[in-house]
Amino acid sequence: MPAEVSELLRPRVVEIVDQIIRAVPRDVPDYARPMEGRFGQGLHQGVAIALDRFLDLPGTDRPALEPDSRRVYAGLGRGEFRSGRQLGSLLAAYRSGARVTFRTAAQIAVDAGVSPDVIVPLGESIFAYIDELSAASVEGYADEQNEQLGEVERRRTELALLVLHGRASSAGVDQAALAAGWALPPELAVVALRREQAQGLRLALGRGALVVEREDDVVALVPAPTTERARRDLERALRGRGAVVGPTRPWNEAPESLRLTVLTIARLEQAAAAGMERPDTVFVGDHLAQLALHAEPAVVADLARIRLAPLDAFAPATRERLAETLLQWLVHWGQRQPVAEALSIHPQTVGYRVTQLREAFGADLDDPDVRFELLMVLRAGHR
Repeated sequence: MPAEVSELLRPRVVEIVDQIIRAVPRDVPDYARPMEGRFGQGLHQGVAIALDRFLDLPGTDRPALEPDSRRVYAGLGRGEFRSGRQLGSLLAAYRSGARVTFRTAAQIAVDAGVSPDVIVPLGESIFAYIDELSAASVEGYADEQNEQLGEVERRRTELALLVLHGRASSAGVDQAALAAGWALPPELAVVALRREQAQGLRLALGRGALVVEREDDVVALVPAPTTERARRDLERALRGRGAVVGPTRPWNEAPESLRLTVLTIARLEQAAAAGMERPDTVFVGDHLAQLALHAEPAVVADLARIRLAPLDAFAPATRERLAETLLQWLVHWGQRQPVAEALSIHPQTVGYRVTQLREAFGADLDDPDVRFELLMVLRAGHR
């Protein structure tokens, strides 16, 4: 744009500013408010700075915005986010101002006898300049959004760690939950999974979950899935991740839920190392008996040596068959047909093996306490 056009427009800046101030509230509903107080002052300042800067540019190689002026328009973008508005209103205000400026400037140039050939570059210059302002505001809006979201995530992580460590008072956790914008559920569950399986976990679980990354795993606190639908939704979110969902607990017992979850993960890894198939999502509440059996393996092993000692008299292959038969016999309350079906053998074979078991164990097979202990050690995999 020729520099002489700037000189024509400079004495009319106040007039153009006033026209823009009148047009913006008319064109942008979010700004349809009295032009007074901080809002009016900010709008006047922003428009005046923009026009002065624009008129200084022709004939120079300076950028459209210097750092100071860029901060002004980035600040407007930040203010939009803080006010809870979408950025579209501010960008619409810029476009409205650009139209008013072009219309008024073009008329001034024509009235002054400037060649019509100048009108097109005048319009291009105005809208290119508005693109620069818009870009600065978009950057400011995004920066403010990222900073606020980052602060929220930091507070959510702090809250998750407070709950998981179990060392904070109820008042302290309530205050942290308020700062994080997270409503403490009456009961929750701890979800744990390997870090390599956690990509996209926050998005999958939604804002109702707190997610925290640890050294070797990722842990999430989720509202207790107390209904079948909630459980299905949680399973869907965790599908394909090999996650373990701890038992439901009040929030102040979350450390216990985490402990049982970690124990279950260890048991599943041991089973997988032994060649057993690893389920996808595991709910600890479905496997409490197995967890109890594996919580003190040395104790269970001692009990197995005592209770299964009568089988020491048999050869290894026979011992294995008798142990399998004893387990099914205990499970099916001594009913021969179900035991035969479970072992895929003839009922007479079941009778023969039970006779061997009775000879080996004697009256112990009729003792309820011994039967319970036998069932427990056999369930734990001892033979």
